Amino acid sequence: MLDRAARLRQLSEVDQDLMRLVQDPRFGRWLEQVSSTGGCAHPIQLSGSTTTRDAGTGEVLHHYDTATEPGERLLIRCRNRRATVCAPCSRIHAGDTFHLVRAGLVGGKSVPADVRERPRLFLTLTAPSFGPVHRTTADGQRCRPRRHVDRCEHGRSPGCQAIHDATDPLVGQPICSGCYDYPAHVLWHAYAGRLWKAFTDNLYHHLAARTGHTRSGLRRTVRISYAKVAEYQKRAAVHVHAVVRLDGAHGPDTPPPAWATAEVLAAVVRTAAAAVHLRTSYSLALGEHELRWGAQLDARPLRAFGGREGVADDAVAAYVAKYVTKGAADASAGLDHPVTSPDDITAARLSAHVRTLMGSCWRLGGLPELESLRLRAWAHTLGYRGHILTKSRVYSTTYGALRVERADHERAAPDNTDEPDAITDARWRYVGSGHTPGAALIAAGIAEDHARNREISREELECIAADGGAP
Repeated sequence: MLDRAARLRQLSEVDQDLMRLVQDPRFGRWLEQVSSTGGCAHPIQLSGSTTTRDAGTGEVLHHYDTATEPGERLLIRCRNRRATVCAPCSRIHAGDTFHLVRAGLVGGKSVPADVRERPRLFLTLTAPSFGPVHRTTADGQRCRPRRHVDRCEHGRSPGCQAIHDATDPLVGQPICSGCYDYPAHVLWHAYAGRLWKAFTDNLYHHLAARTGHTRSGLRRTVRISYAKVAEYQKRAAVHVHAVVRLDGAHGPDTPPPAWATAEVLAAVVRTAAAAVHLRTSYSLALGEHELRWGAQLDARPLRAFGGREGVADDAVAAYVAKYVTKGAADASAGLDHPVTSPDDITAARLSAHVRTLMGSCWRLGGLPELESLRLRAWAHTLGYRGHILTKSRVYSTTYGALRVERADHERAAPDNTDEPDAITDARWRYVGSGHTPGAALIAAGIAEDHARNREISREELECIAADGGAP
């Protein structure tokens, strides 16, 4: 017969860790912490204390110390937006994004409700072509039905007679990798932020020219507010979805002039995008590239509640929230973590197209004249170094404000820090992150329970709405 220690050693690492956790006297409190993070897959572990005192008397109003917590640590959410890294936190981030974008469309969260009556567009700006790629086809159409065309210098035909559906791994891959302009693709990603800045500057310039104003005079009359999200296409090139709104000179609190309409804004958007031309820094190895937006541009007006023309506000907010939780890895267009050497690129499970793009980032990042672009640091995102979602300053609320509002709602104890005579002394330090194997299994179960509860609640609300609001 094996003794107890020997039997335990025969268990898997996960089972041993689970037994250790559940036998701990403070397991209940640890479970409360994991539940409070929503089953975060990679929580941050903090150690420290917070003490709130009355400024006049020195009386302690509130004190918290992790010395009484399991492992003397407090678990907080990692707040990672990527669903592939932490699904519970990415779900919260998507919800925050929905409310942030929606508030700029219909009001709320400190934004006046009459913004829904402002000229607003939903834009899609694309990257230009860097070479022909395989594309999704429908209705029996062929990918690139070219005949009697000379082969390229690499001996490949520029046509493709196949019919590709959306799941075909060839979709987005170059017809000829030798002809594809990989350096231009990488540099376009590196300059994407500047391209957007040039586009918004052009919006003011072209709007002034169209309405007969001077540039300075227009800026004293109209303010352009926006929120945009970047998405990787099948060809691993970023394109931009943006909500653009015209306000008065002081932002959402003031209406724009009567001449500022959605039709005027739509016309100016197209000319402003077409006029963007940026030149890269000169390089002996590459020469100089001229960068611009792609020819494909979509601009659709947004409709408020009850309207019939344009795209619905809530649909746009949900669409943006969906893509903000996705990273390059979700679109098979990169990795969710930086690479430190060419060997990392070679070992990654990627398509040949994406691996070549990452390799181009690493190679170009070694050129002194391109050092400022930090291409090696951003090779995992194919050179794109912008935030997935950005907005103008007064478009709507902020992520920080939404987090504070949620924390105030979830806080069980009264917040003494709001008292004018209260002084808070906080001493915290980072001591680790993540879960042990057994803890990760429990956290995943809690996250699954939370997701199931949300789904049940959503179905119940839909049933109530279908019944006319009767419980």
